[in-house]
Amino acid sequence: MDTLNILYLVGALLIFASIMASTLSARLGVPLLLLFLMVGMLAGEEGILGIEFSQYAIANFVGQAALACILLDGGLRTSFNSFRVGLKPAVTLATWGVLATVMILGIFVTWLLDVDWRFGLLMAAIVGSTDAAAVFSLLRNGGVKLNDRVQATLELESGANDPLAILLVTGLIALNVDPEGQTLLGFLGLLLQQLSFGLGMGLLFGYLLARLLPKILLAEGMYAILIMSAGLAVFAATNLIGGSGFLAIYLTGVLIGNHKVRSTEHVMRVMDSFAWLSQAVLFVVLGLLVTPSNVIDVWYYSVAIAAFMILVARPIAVYTSVKPFKFKDREIGFISWVGLRGAVPITLAILPVMAGIDGAFMLFDIAFGVVVLSLILQGTTIPIMANLFKVRIPNNKDPEEEHEVWVSDKASITLYEFEVKSGAFAIDRHPMGISNRVSPDEISIFALVRRQHIVMVEETTKLKCGDRVWYAMRGNHASQIAKIFNDTTLDRKAIDDFYGDWLLSPSVKLGDLPFFTDIMASESLVDKLKAKPENTSKIMWEQTVAEYVIDNLDMKPVSGDTVAISDEWSLVIKEVDDKGKLRTIGLKHLEFAKAI
Repeated sequence: MDTLNILYLVGALLIFASIMASTLSARLGVPLLLLFLMVGMLAGEEGILGIEFSQYAIANFVGQAALACILLDGGLRTSFNSFRVGLKPAVTLATWGVLATVMILGIFVTWLLDVDWRFGLLMAAIVGSTDAAAVFSLLRNGGVKLNDRVQATLELESGANDPLAILLVTGLIALNVDPEGQTLLGFLGLLLQQLSFGLGMGLLFGYLLARLLPKILLAEGMYAILIMSAGLAVFAATNLIGGSGFLAIYLTGVLIGNHKVRSTEHVMRVMDSFAWLSQAVLFVVLGLLVTPSNVIDVWYYSVAIAAFMILVARPIAVYTSVKPFKFKDREIGFISWVGLRGAVPITLAILPVMAGIDGAFMLFDIAFGVVVLSLILQGTTIPIMANLFKVRIPNNKDPEEEHEVWVSDKASITLYEFEVKSGAFAIDRHPMGISNRVSPDEISIFALVRRQHIVMVEETTKLKCGDRVWYAMRGNHASQIAKIFNDTTLDRKAIDDFYGDWLLSPSVKLGDLPFFTDIMASESLVDKLKAKPENTSKIMWEQTVAEYVIDNLDMKPVSGDTVAISDEWSLVIKEVDDKGKLRTIGLKHLEFAKAI
């Protein structure tokens, strides 16, 4: 009994320490996942607690379950809108991108370690795919707003590339153990089986669960547990029939998350806790499993492999994968840099150890070093690189809190909390008099909180800095109201610098712009018209702003995309609806922007 209680105590303290360490993540600029790893290493055999843990089978069990939970949560938060702009490039990255990375990196590793090519390819396959836990955590919680094309591509890639990575590692382990018994045809057949079964099971059970949940009446706290258990059942069943359980559980989450109903309204918060707990447990266990001195002994291999992967293999794989989809070079550069490695490579590195392959422990130590380097170099520099490659867009002004209240099985009202920031437009205005663009029928005051106390709203009430107002709203007005509460002078200047000082309706014609005569006189524009003869069917100045942008973009539009009119003027997409239709377009004078 004492031994059992000691295990409970140590396990609880490790998780507690990991969560408390998360408060340092933002202050130190260190990825939270790296802090979880450090907690595990400090508690390990060469750390403060000296816990000896070498149970690779248990670590593999924990890793598989935790990754499944993380992918389910990631799927629940993936909007169908992401598929509109990122599906094709993400699928290419998750297939050809992984293969290209493994082949290029495998050649380098074979030369570097002076080993058999099968062993070199195995090492490359272990670290060849991006990690969903790292990507979801650092992109969604890193405070950086990326354009939707880049964000969607990275997230979908990380959620979809695990099946091929696991299959490659499994196949290469078999190739190292029994070279004569493996054939290329057998490998391709296994790949097709994994992907097709994973896709089929995920779509089938995701659809069935999305339709089943509204018909079940349970206590609120039970729905998240039901979704979690159902997701894990789909994961396990898919694995049993020879499919990819990771792909299946991710797609199951996507279908459930995009079918919002009363029964799943509060599930996201609970699932968020499950996902964070999974990440904490997974990285602490992996930190316990590693022996730091062994990692240090092969540090030069880890540095060389990480550097080659980040600077050579990943950029080549990304360029050849997404360039056909008309991605800009700066977008390709950023996607190449954010090829984050995390729990997946370490978990995959456990498999050769369990298979008893010679040199497997060295593979594990090198993979661990590569992951740590990736989290440090790539994870901590995401904001810097987003600015460098110009894929960062101004943060949308979002409500402080949001709660959806379902008044029936098919109707809901959303409560939003907004805080009055210093210098905001809302100051000294009545809570119901801040905007004439929202119908009073669609918005009402739920509560006004001032200095932690509820204040009665009267006709003479004026908002002050620091007030928090709760509104009940119907319709999509939250971002508009948030701007009134949040936008300060500096915020407005940053947005104007990015999108331009003039906002245009997509339906306005270029020829109706008051300065169009001056633009038409520019030599660069005349040359541009001559170089694009297809415009002769509809002269450029007769096109609407939206038509001109779409004709010259050659890809699905997202917020932040820029189309030049001349050397001095450009159009910048500000808002795109869920169907890809342009809503607001900024007009930017480049010389004026440079002067500012």
